[in-house]
Amino acid sequence: MQPKITGNRYVLAVNNLTKSSDFYKNKLGFQTLWEGEGWHFITRDSVKLMLGECPDDKPASEINCHSYFAYLEVENIDDLYNEYKSKEIDILSSIESKPWGQREFSIRTIDGHRITFGEEISSKLFEKFIEEVNTNQ
Repeated sequence: MQPKITGNRYVLAVNNLTKSSDFYKNKLGFQTLWEGEGWHFITRDSVKLMLGECPDDKPASEINCHSYFAYLEVENIDDLYNEYKSKEIDILSSIESKPWGQREFSIRTIDGHRITFGEEISSKLFEKFIEEVNTNQ
């Protein structure tokens, strides 16, 4: 039988587990799956995060572009954008339609991790975008 990858979980180092968990739950809409021994596992819809407390490590806010950790595909992206805006989440890029057929916005978490959210608006735009990229190489 062929092996199959069936999902993912993101592991994030955070300096203050209580503060970070509260942010993900109260601001980003996640719920607790399990917590204990320096870990807090949370979920929203099909996304699972494993927050691990690393109080002495460099925070994500100090690693610049390396702090991007996920591109999450969503349904009803404008509603999610408005939800996060109303909760005063740090929005890095406002919602907009991109030439590759996605509607996107990006946020920064309380720890400095950066997440981009996207929703496909046109598979034809994506195919055209890829075709143009390949032509210009």
